[in-house]
Parts: sequence; structure tokens; C-alpha cells
Amino acid sequence: QVQLVESGGALVQAGGSLRLSCTASGTDFSLNTLGWYRRPPGKERDLVAVITTAGRTSYVDSIKGRFTISRDYAKNTVYLQMNSLKPDDTAVYYCNAIGGDYYPIHSWGRGTQVTVSP
Repeated sequence: QVQLVESGGALVQAGGSLRLSCTASGTDFSLNTLGWYRRPPGKERDLVAVITTAGRTSYVDSIKGRFTISRDYAKNTVYLQMNSLKPDDTAVYYCNAIGGDYYPIHSWGRGTQVTVSP
């Protein structure tokens, strides 16, 4: 059974930084493109950052230059370094492996809450 466990979320002030981690069990993350998603309060969950098996990354415009996605093959883990945080970054953050058409492959984990105060 695949389990995704996100961690690292916290309450921080605007301008602060956080590093999120997501570790998988029951699946080999090295075989897949991986992504970070977020669900702001009252809104849908959206894909915000992607890293391919070759290490190529892409981001939505709202986080470009502030967030960095990375992966550790040995630890079966994907990270999201978040700098210059803004109140609009407040959301529950999730990770997943990504299949065709950017569709998430696995059942969702519980996510990790990031709250950015003004």
C-alpha cells in the first residue's frame, strides 16, 4: 500500500522560509515525475511545482523565483524549499507522483499546513 507523508509545514511570518518534505513508502519515487500541490482555504487543489526523473523543474508563475523543488532518490523523498513566503501561500501542501496529462497517480496523503501571517 502506497503512503505519502508530507511534513515541514508551520506558521511563519511573511518573508520567512520553510522546507517541506514528502516521503513515500510502498512505491519507488525514482520512476516518476513528482509534484507539489497546494489547496488554499476554500479553493481547489492545484499543481504548483514539478520535477522530472531527469531533474528538470517547472513552477507556476506565482511561486517562480521563491520556491525550489528537489528530490532525493536514495530517501524516496521530494522537497519544496519555500522562501520569501507571502500570505497568499497559505494552504495545505501535498505531494504526489504524476502520470500522463499531469494526473496524480496515488491516493493523497494528509498534507502539511503552511500558514503565512502578514
